[in-house]
Amino acid sequence: QVELVQSGGGLVQSGGSLRLSCAASGRTFGNYTIGWFRQAPGKDREFVVTVMWYGWNGDMPVYADSVKGRFTISKGNAKNTVDLQMNSLTPEDTAVYYCAASLRTWGPPLRSQYEYDYWGQGTQVTVSS
Repeated sequence: QVELVQSGGGLVQSGGSLRLSCAASGRTFGNYTIGWFRQAPGKDREFVVTVMWYGWNGDMPVYADSVKGRFTISKGNAKNTVDLQMNSLTPEDTAVYYCAASLRTWGPPLRSQYEYDYWGQGTQVTVSS
């Protein structure tokens, strides 16, 4: 069992940057696949990025095309944390962002929310035009 607690987010102007963090408690991230998703009002939850923690150096993160080159996932400075750095934000990035962890650490990149077992509480990101 792992509990995910998110921090960061907020309001930023178009072109700005924000950083989200996700901290795991209960167990370490060591044997999980980590993902970030987002959900805009009236839309389905959307895949943002996924990476397998234990193979971080060998397995490149997989990003959604919509965020590739603008968003970067990384291990946080604190133990068992994952950060999502978001640059060049646009109003289309406005959503509630969720971090997630999956027990599955093999096979193709996990792009579906249904493949994740644990979820953070969500954090609002609002980008004004």
